[in-house]
This record gives sequence, C-alpha cells and structure tokens, in this order.
Amino acid sequence: MSVSCSTLESGPLTSATTKWVSQDFTNHIISELKLQRTIALPLIVMNLTWFVKITITTAFLGRLGQLPLAGGTLGFTFANVTGFSVLNGLCGAMEPICGQAFGAKNFKLLHKTLLMSIFLLLLVTIPISFLWLNVDSILIRFGQEKDISLAAKSYLLYLLPDLVVTSFLCPLKSYLSSKTETLPIMISSSMALALHVPINIFLAKSKGLIGVSMAIWVTDFVAMISLAVYVLVKETNREGGWFDQTVGDWIRLAKLSGPCCLTTCLEWWCYEILILLTGRLRNAKQAVGTIAIVLNFDYLLFAVMLSLATCTSARVSNELGANRATQARRSAGVSVVASVGFGLLGAATMVAARGEWGKIFSKDEGTLRMVKKMLVLMAAIEVVNYPLAVCGGIVRGIGRPLMGLCANLGGFYGVALPLGLILGFKVGAGLGGLLMGFLVGVFGCLGLLLAFVWRIDWEKEGLKASAMASGQATGEVVVADVDVKM
Repeated sequence: MSVSCSTLESGPLTSATTKWVSQDFTNHIISELKLQRTIALPLIVMNLTWFVKITITTAFLGRLGQLPLAGGTLGFTFANVTGFSVLNGLCGAMEPICGQAFGAKNFKLLHKTLLMSIFLLLLVTIPISFLWLNVDSILIRFGQEKDISLAAKSYLLYLLPDLVVTSFLCPLKSYLSSKTETLPIMISSSMALALHVPINIFLAKSKGLIGVSMAIWVTDFVAMISLAVYVLVKETNREGGWFDQTVGDWIRLAKLSGPCCLTTCLEWWCYEILILLTGRLRNAKQAVGTIAIVLNFDYLLFAVMLSLATCTSARVSNELGANRATQARRSAGVSVVASVGFGLLGAATMVAARGEWGKIFSKDEGTLRMVKKMLVLMAAIEVVNYPLAVCGGIVRGIGRPLMGLCANLGGFYGVALPLGLILGFKVGAGLGGLLMGFLVGVFGCLGLLLAFVWRIDWEKEGLKASAMASGQATGEVVVADVDVKM
C-alpha cells in the first residue's frame, strides 16, 4: 500500500514538474526569439539599404552610357574583391572581443578594441590604394579592353576616400552591433540612402562617371559621421581605456583578424570565381546574364542572412562574456533552428518569383527560361546558406574563426569549385553544373561547421571568455581559444 500511495502522490507532482520545466523552456525560447528579432530587424533594414544603394549607383551609371556602365561596374567589382571584402573581413575580429567584453561589462576593452580596429583598417588601406591606382594595368593584363580599364581606373581613383570612410564606418557598426545597439545603425544607413539619389543627380550631372563614384563615399561619410557622433555622445560618461593598448592586445586582435578576413574573402571570392567560370561556358553571354540576374536575387536574401549571422554572433559572445554558457548554447540553438526556417522561406520566395524576376532585367526568352531553371537550383543553395551563415556567426562569437576558415576551404575550394568544374565543363551541364557543384559544396561546408559547433564545450568556453574580458581589464594576456570535445 505504501508503494501504491507513494506512486499516487508522486505521479501528479512529477507531471506538474515536467509541465513547469517544459513551460519554462518554452518561455526561454520565446524570449530569445523576441530578443533576436529586436536586434536583427534593424540590421536587415541596414543591409537592404546597401543593396538599394548599389542598385541606384548602377542605374546612374547606365544613364551615362555603355562605357561608363561597363567601367564603373568593373571598377566596383574590383573594389569589392580587393578592398571592401578585406576591410569587412578584418573587422570581423571585433565581434568576439567586443561582444564578450560587453557581456562582461568591460567597457575599457570595448573602447580600445574599437580604436585598434580603426587603426588596423587604416593601415591596410595603404597597400589597397596602391593596387587601385594600378588597376588599369592589372585589368589590361588580364584581357580587359583598354578603354573599359581606363574608365574603371577613373572610377576607383575617386572612390579611394571610401577606403578611409569604411575604415571608420565598419568598426563603428561592429562596435554597436556587438552591444546589440542596432537601431542607430539602421537610422544612419537609411539617412545616407535618402541622400544618395539627390547627391547622385547633382554629381552625375556635373562630373559624370567620377561623380557617381564620389556619391558613394559622400553618403558613406554621412553614415559614418552620424554613428561617430552617437558613440562619442553615448560613451562620454563611460570609463576610458581608449589608449590603454598593450602588445598582447594587438597580438590577440591580429590572431583573430587574419582568419576572419580570410573566411570572408574566400567565400566572397568564390562567387566571383563562379562568375568568371560562367564567362567561359559555350553560351557565355546568356550564362553570364543569367547568373547576374540570379545573384541579384541572392543579394536580397543575403541581407537577411548576414543580419542573422551578426545577431547570432552578438548574442553568443554577450552571453559567453557574462559566463552564461547555458544561455549562449540556447541562443546558438535557437539561431540555427530559426535560420533553417528563414532559409526555407527565402527559397520558397525565390521559387515563387522565378517566372517574374528575370523580366525585370531582360526580355530575351532564352535568358528568361534559363533564369527560371537556375533560380530553383539557387533556392536549394539558399536553404543551406542560411544555417551556414548563422553557424559562421556562432564560431565568430566564441572567438574561433579558424573553424569557419577550415569549413570554407573544405566546402568551397575542396568541393564546390572542383565539382562545379567537372559538372559544368567535363560533363557539359553548363551553368546548372556549376551551381550543382556549389550546392554540394555548401552542404559540405555546413556539415563541417555543425560538427565543430556540436563539439564545443560551452561551460569551458564561458569560463575562458569571461577570463579573457576580465584579463583585458587588468592588462593580462589571456588567449581566447575554444576547447572542443573530441
């Protein structure tokens, strides 16, 4: 009887406890989703303004004629590959350092990391500038026509100030997003976009090609100044630390900056290589036109993808810096699951719009048919790209960008490009074969990153992250490595 009574008494209690735990877990998940929504939505708007800005710039180049359009487009592509991808990649090192420092409430570390990152980016702009000044010789050597190459050089010559502006703007954005203050970033970007059209009208009319180039850095300068003023006003009453850098601080920043830069650039360059390979297919003109139209849709989805990755990095690094390993793991898990949902939504949107999207850019029936087919393949890639980007944000947030670098090398350069070459050229599948290679490659890249993330010892990582932040405050040099369960 006693056993029976005990069973009867403990049954409802166990059931109630299980229900309470389940409800508590659900509340935590909902709370995390709401928090991430607050962080990510302004970032999505900010990244979409970048896409709109590029579209406006291209439209104004097109109004100037065929040569300015070709030269400006080629120049901006060269600027992205050799300049802006490098600066954005180097800035990725701020995410783990500043995010963990904010979690630990170490504002001195936040301040000096911002200043060091600006100095680092300014230093890197020097060799990039020399490269841009000789862009005509480089392009001609690679087979580009002389008049287009000279137009590209004129475009880049007047875009040089944007390297300096980006060296301030990019760290300011990373600094604020690491603190989950994304609304000022959205406001500054929207304000700059609102000025982009009138500034383009004035400068394009008076200076032509170089005026369109100047409009880019003028509007970026507006965004940079507004963010700089906001940070200076907001941080007036905070404790200092701006100029307390040590050799250990610079070593730590360099150790993180290198892998972050390579990870960003390798992925960025891989898609540029895809475009170059497309130009060598038998139906090159149609294939290049198709991939350009398809990637324009991809850029729209990339705005959401990048925002989710930045949000994830901020949440994970903030929680680890505060030594809340369980919350960091939960944030990572929620982000990955949410990214799969966003990926499916983005892919469904791409498939649904495949019949109309191409008509915005072309009237050629052959191109439109190819666009409809390739958008389906690209949609499959997007389903994988979203969790891939978020997993990249997780490994940046824990301060281990080498994980992302290894995954990119293995997935993109070990699988995607070689397999794409085989399917596209040897098998003769054309552009579809190239994209099939990329689909398999991003699957491989995601598999590697998921394996890395699954094996992370979050408890030890939380201790190390908080130790790094407090060690910085006292001048100690603590290496923020990640222990992984093998």
